[in-house]
Amino acid sequence: MHLSGRLVFSLLPGIALLLAAMATTSPAAAGEPVTIRFGFANVGVDNRQFSGGNAIATAHAEHYIENELKDLPGVKVEFFFFKGAGPAVNEGFANGQLDFASQGDLPQVIARANGLKTRILAAGGAHGPMYLATPPESDIHTVKDLKGRKVAIFRGTNNHLAAVKVLAANGLTERDLQGINMDEPSANAALATHNIDAAFGNYGLLMLSDQGLAKIIYSTKGDNPAFERQSTLIAADSFVSAHPDLTQRVVTAVVKASYWSSQEENREALFEIWSRTGRPVSVYRADFADQPLKYRNTPLLDDYIIEQYRIQGVQAKDYGLIRRTVSIDGWFDAQFLNVALKQLGLEHYWTSYDANGKPQGGS
Repeated sequence: MHLSGRLVFSLLPGIALLLAAMATTSPAAAGEPVTIRFGFANVGVDNRQFSGGNAIATAHAEHYIENELKDLPGVKVEFFFFKGAGPAVNEGFANGQLDFASQGDLPQVIARANGLKTRILAAGGAHGPMYLATPPESDIHTVKDLKGRKVAIFRGTNNHLAAVKVLAANGLTERDLQGINMDEPSANAALATHNIDAAFGNYGLLMLSDQGLAKIIYSTKGDNPAFERQSTLIAADSFVSAHPDLTQRVVTAVVKASYWSSQEENREALFEIWSRTGRPVSVYRADFADQPLKYRNTPLLDDYIIEQYRIQGVQAKDYGLIRRTVSIDGWFDAQFLNVALKQLGLEHYWTSYDANGKPQGGS
């Protein structure tokens, strides 16, 4: 199917508010039909209705959300996958067609700058790397070599700002390139047929490399953590306000999926689940190489994630990607996450990072 701040870690106030809300009779509890519309800023190969690479994708593929709601027959969930990625998800929210989404940081920042009212409820795809690929025989060997070349960047996505920051660190701007706005399938095809010189991206480029049709010449892995891409579970403010009980169940389901997806003994099984996208296991194996599953699949809205969003807002304006200053005050709503962590006994399972990316605790 298709449709074309600072965080306060004090549990008690949030739990009290949530329990008070849940104690009232909601439309869902009363049996009134409710459809939860859930979007993904991603779609599988050849339009397969799956996403991959984060625990929210696991929650969809393995029916965690539906199972969490199975005692509410009046509630159903519909999932939508967007070839247009984050910008298309923004359109869905703006048109009142989505209630929740798995989406990356820059499009969320752009939407907030334009007045879209949402809440970020949990991490769901934290610390994501980005890659730069060229044809196998290319004479481009470093980011600096991109000057004057035809380079694909999917504008408005969370790869976009990461690419801009990588360019800046190498003394370049988008204006130094022959930049071309391309989605993943288009960029993959153009790269494979040598119609472009390079492309910034993620899983699609790893697929091409796996097939011998491209080579990865740069990765943000091991580079400045500020170049990482962040994704989260985001929801329409109106839905959260109207259905705190259902919001809690969705977040709890995502935390359960995050826990399973963070266990190293599940690594290969996890990649098999994500391969339903049509991207082979080898691609996910390469993307997650040398990184603990806990690091990438944490649901925590820690100080590091929040600081990265603050920085994204500032830099998006500095680089001319948005016109208005974005405030993150009141955007991150951890009350549902905190309840889920407490109920599941997972308060100390994942490591929290401070604003500078230093570990604060956990296992």
